[in-house]
Amino acid sequence: MRVIIIEDETPAANRLAKMLQAINAETEIVKRIDSVEAAVNYFASANSPDLIFMDIQLADGLSFDIFQQATIKAPVIFTTAFDQYTLRAFKVNSIDYLLKPIDEKELEQAIEKFRKLYYQKDNGFSEKIMKLVQDINMTRFKERLLIRRGQQLSYLKTELAAYCFADGKLCYAVDFSNNKYLLETNLSQLEEQLDPNQFFRVNRHLLVNINSVGKVHPWMGGRLKLELQPAGNIDTIVSRERVNGFKEWLGQ
Repeated sequence: MRVIIIEDETPAANRLAKMLQAINAETEIVKRIDSVEAAVNYFASANSPDLIFMDIQLADGLSFDIFQQATIKAPVIFTTAFDQYTLRAFKVNSIDYLLKPIDEKELEQAIEKFRKLYYQKDNGFSEKIMKLVQDINMTRFKERLLIRRGQQLSYLKTELAAYCFADGKLCYAVDFSNNKYLLETNLSQLEEQLDPNQFFRVNRHLLVNINSVGKVHPWMGGRLKLELQPAGNIDTIVSRERVNGFKEWLGQ
């Protein structure tokens, strides 16, 4: 069985590889890939493996972006650190997922499911993946953000959030009237839950609404600096590895 592991955390990738080879010594780890960009480049020129293990959240974006830029012929087992409601879609579409840290018995069951259902060549799996992405895009996005005001909980409609930012272990949203709200989540979870056509994570600490982006300026090292509306005392520099994705997002 020829396997590709798409995972940006080296310890997690190493652990998964060892578990796979412990289950089946003939498993060949063809390639380890750590980003959306590297995966797209790989699938543009390489032969398809038998099976792909794919982390949902990679350093330069969500792995769903890969399917929009490359043709994937092999079945995929998704892995994730977040057990969110959108993962139910994987089951409906006959695609398994594994919650980190991966349990060996669950891994064995996922491989057995793969053997029974998908261990064939040219079975139209790329079309199934695209349907999965479309189904997720129809159902996965939050309409409201849960916020805390003292001991009380309330909500903010997502379209009213100009941007969300992390401050240490806390996460805040700022609306277009420049009101700040403490959120009951973190930025990584928000990135998965919000519509990627509407929101983009420009750096480790900031997720912006397209309607909040005023001016975009060239910055040192090939980066970009944003003027947001409303302005705030936050880092608005688009990190170097996110610049190309930001430009594509801005020009959709």
